[in-house]
Amino acid sequence: MRAIATPRLTLEPQGVEHAEAMFAVLSDPAIYAFENAPPASLEALRQRFAALALRRSPDGRERWLNWVLRLHSGHLIGYVQATLDANGGAFVAYQLGSAHWGRGLASEAVEGMISELAATYRVQHLTAVYKRANVRSRRLLERLGFAPAEGHATAADEDRMTRRLTVSTPTP
Repeated sequence: MRAIATPRLTLEPQGVEHAEAMFAVLSDPAIYAFENAPPASLEALRQRFAALALRRSPDGRERWLNWVLRLHSGHLIGYVQATLDANGGAFVAYQLGSAHWGRGLASEAVEGMISELAATYRVQHLTAVYKRANVRSRRLLERLGFAPAEGHATAADEDRMTRRLTVSTPTP
């Protein structure tokens, strides 16, 4: 994994060293209006980041790519992640602290990650799942070219969106 530069952000490969700063970001209660819960403790987040730093699922069938989002001012504001399967697909997710919503930073970060997934990892199709009540997340995905997918997500209150990518073949 490598760092990804966008106009306002650097996406850094996530590691245990990011846990303390990310604990503060992920403790923002506004993030959890629709799902999940904040990390139980800093130590729990360190353990999670250590597991993710392996970059592979325990059975080896998935690649885990996680980046923290750093403003050029130096502050961490969230993360993007992709779970790659063996068939050229990736499940993508993102989370930013609420102080950074509505400024286009999530779009910039996710688009930067998508470009990296296509260019470096040859990903051909993306999937994202969001809570149906989370209109902000749905609109973000629509702006990024995702469209509603056939079938249901894993929970009754979720929807799934997909996006096909064009992967160019390198010229000799």
